[in-house]
Amino acid sequence: MADSPEVLEAIEKKNDRSFFLEKVKTMPSLIEWSDEKIRDDKEVILEAVKVDGGALEFASDRLKDDKEVLLSAVSQAGWTCCYASDRLKADKNVLLTATKNDGQVLYFASKELRDDKDVVLSAVNNKPIILKYASFRLRSDKDVAIAAIKNGKNKVIEYINPKLLEDADIKALLDSFNK
Repeated sequence: MADSPEVLEAIEKKNDRSFFLEKVKTMPSLIEWSDEKIRDDKEVILEAVKVDGGALEFASDRLKDDKEVLLSAVSQAGWTCCYASDRLKADKNVLLTATKNDGQVLYFASKELRDDKDVVLSAVNNKPIILKYASFRLRSDKDVAIAAIKNGKNKVIEYINPKLLEDADIKALLDSFNK
């Protein structure tokens, strides 16, 4: 792709805001070839991440710390929260939005959000095995364990506090999968 006509044109017009504002609507990855000033242009980056959240990779650090930009990117592709600033990786609203699309993002969450029941439940409902990145306290929480088991069956058992596996409701749920 680096030598495609589109990329060559983007390289040639790397400082042309209007060119990028229009082109990212159909080819958001072209933002990679833009000048730093374009990568720091909120309007251009918002247009790019609406189409492909992955374009956030090429945004300026300032825009990776902009909640509106992040919410737009993670709404389109949850995994893009990996590019978020540390401040926004600790923002519950951003992580809840991201985990609805991709539970794996719990891996990128702050320590505090790995201990937030709402965030962890959202993540395990989307990707049960991600329970392994939840806090120990929440791996010992019955509601979280049940959600993870319902969605991940026996694959999540090793991440649940062993004492919780003795709970009658959890035993019954596990037994229902083994029949």
